[in-house]
Order: sequence, then C-alpha cells, then structure tokens
Amino acid sequence: MNKSTSVAVIYHSGYGHTARQAEAVARGAASAGNIESILISVDDIDQYWDKLETVDAIIFGSPTYMGSASAKFKGFMEATSSKVFAKGGKWANKVAAGFTNAASRSGDKLAVLQQLSIFAAQHGMHWVNLGLPPGHNNSKSTEDSLNRHGFFLGAAAQSNADEGPDVAPTSADLKTAEHLGARVAKVAIQLAAGRHAVA
Repeated sequence: MNKSTSVAVIYHSGYGHTARQAEAVARGAASAGNIESILISVDDIDQYWDKLETVDAIIFGSPTYMGSASAKFKGFMEATSSKVFAKGGKWANKVAAGFTNAASRSGDKLAVLQQLSIFAAQHGMHWVNLGLPPGHNNSKSTEDSLNRHGFFLGAAAQSNADEGPDVAPTSADLKTAEHLGARVAKVAIQLAAGRHAVA
C-alpha cells in the first residue's frame, strides 16, 4: 500500500496561542511516517470541504472561551451540518481527536474536549484519546512533564493571558500536542492498513 495516510488539523486561534498548538499537532502527525499532514484554519475552511472527504483523520482544535469552543470554531461545526452530515456521513469512520488552549490551568477545557468528541461522534468518527498519564501530579514531577495538566480526552495547553504566542504555550504543552498528532497518525495508519488487508 503506497498511498500516504492523510491527517487534517482544523483549528481556530484568537490570539495565536492555539495556532502554535495546532502547528505542533500537525508536526507530530507528520513525524509518524508516510503522512500527509494538512493544517487548516477555520477561516480558510471553504477551500477544504472536498479535501476533508478524502483524509483519513481529522484533529479538531479550539481555544476555550467562557467554558466552550470559540464562536468561530462553533461556526465551522455548525457548517458541517449541511456540508458533511446532510450529505450522508462523509466523515464516518475517519479517526478524530481534539485539543484546546486556555489562559487558566483548567478554565473548563474539559468541556471543550467533550464538545469536540461529541461533535466527532455525531459524524460517526473514531475518537482517539491522548494516551498519556498525568504528568505533573506529585512532588517529584515538574512543569516540563508531558500532559502536565492531566487531561485524558485530548491535549490541553495553558497560555498566560499576558504573554504572546512567541512565549506560550510552554514547550511541554507543545510536546504534548505533538504526541497527540503522532498518536492519531499512527492509529490512522493502522486503520488504513487493516481496511486494506480485509478488502
């Protein structure tokens, strides 16, 4: 099977922090082997609807605003009702995952990851979790640990509100995002190989 596996990373970023996280996710996906990694801002989504029907995996990312995904990202989600859902499940059986960023340690980021996973389920997609243990939960662990915030459903980053995207998220949060991208890509490769084997 020579065809590369393709992973799309769709995100919105209000201040640039979530964009850096998205870039790390895409970088992680690209590191997994024969992968086409596609980074898509929701601002440009209209150029990619047809392409998204052909990819093997889609990773969704949004900042957490007031305990929810951003309005722009929710606009993209709602657009899929006519662009994807109403057309007979064009994303069914694709691999999915999610990530989010907020200024606060928690900031109700779990609510956004749950929102993204339900969204993926509505499209019949297979959700992939972060697959890391909590990173910074004892006196011997540090802020440099992967999954330092202890999320399981997806990748969560924290960016200080008074620091720009040149400083935040931290390298640990970006490495956690890379881990998610690589994990999703590997699952997508395995699933594609399995489908090819049973075809």
